[in-house]
Amino acid sequence: MKKTLVLLAAGMGSRYGGLKQIDQLGPSGEALLEYSIFDALRAGFQKIVFIIRRDFAKEFEEKIGSKFAEFAEVDYCYQELDELPAGFQLPEERTKPWGTGHALLATKEVVHEPFLIINADDFYGPESFVMAAKMLDSWDQGQELKAGMIGFKLDQTLSDNGTVSRGICEVKNDQLVQVVETHGIHASDSDVLTEDGSSLASDATASMNMWCLTPSIIREFEQSFISFLKENINVPKSEFYLPFVIDDLVFKNKLACEVAQSPCQWFGITYKEDKQLVINSLQQAVKDEVYPKTLADEFTCTI
Repeated sequence: MKKTLVLLAAGMGSRYGGLKQIDQLGPSGEALLEYSIFDALRAGFQKIVFIIRRDFAKEFEEKIGSKFAEFAEVDYCYQELDELPAGFQLPEERTKPWGTGHALLATKEVVHEPFLIINADDFYGPESFVMAAKMLDSWDQGQELKAGMIGFKLDQTLSDNGTVSRGICEVKNDQLVQVVETHGIHASDSDVLTEDGSSLASDATASMNMWCLTPSIIREFEQSFISFLKENINVPKSEFYLPFVIDDLVFKNKLACEVAQSPCQWFGITYKEDKQLVINSLQQAVKDEVYPKTLADEFTCTI
C-alpha cells in the first residue's frame, strides 16, 4: 500500500529563535527532518509532503525538498494565517499560526492515501517509522476513518533546558482513551513533575505528534476547526492542535485509535540550548552505524 509521510514544518520556532526546520545539525550539515525522511524511506514510504509557510518556501525547497525528488514523490502545502472557512476573517492582531490541526487542513488537495504525520523538528528513531509503516500496512485499502499513534515514554521526551508541554495519553488494551495536554513538565530528582507540582509516571505514554491517519479524517478536522473558531478566533494565541481533534473523536466514539509505544529515545530542539545535545546525539548515532555519516550518499539504498 502506498504510504505518505507528512511533515509539519510551518512553525515559527519562537523559543528556539530561528527556522529550526532547516538548521544544519547532522555531521554533514543535515537538518533533523532529513533523518526522519531517511528512516521513512527505509521503512517503505513513497511520498513526502511538506507543510510549510510561503514566506520561506523558496529557501526550503532549495535546501531541503530538492534533495528527495529523485527518491520519492514530493509535494508542498502551505499553512497560511488567512486560510479560514467561509464566514471567518483574520483578526488584525493575529500573528501566531493556528496550530497543527490547521496545518493538516492544508493537505486536503494532495494527500489521498493513508499517511503518517510528524513534527519536522523532532527525532523519532528508525524503529518508530517501521512501527508506523506496519500500522498503516495493516489497514485495508478503504478510506474509512482510522487513526493510530506511535507514543514515547515520557521520561524520554524531556528537555534539560526548560519545561515542555506533552499530550499525556491514557491507553487501555493498546487503544487510546484520552489525551491530556499537560504543561510545565520537567524532571526533578527521581520524579517527573508538572507546572503545578503534580507527579507523572516516568513511563507514561506521551504523544509527540506521530500519528497514522486516513485522509477521510481531514473532513472531521474541517468541522472541528469551524467550532474552534467560533469560540477562539479573537483569542490571539489560541491554537488548534491536532491531538485535540483526535481526542474528541475518540471521546465521542467516532474513532478508534490504536497506540504503539516506540522503544526509541526521542529528542528535539525546543530551546537553543537543546541544539548541542541533538548534534551530539546524531554524531553518536553515526558512530553506532545507525546512520551513514552523509545521508545524501545513502538515499539510493533506501528505496
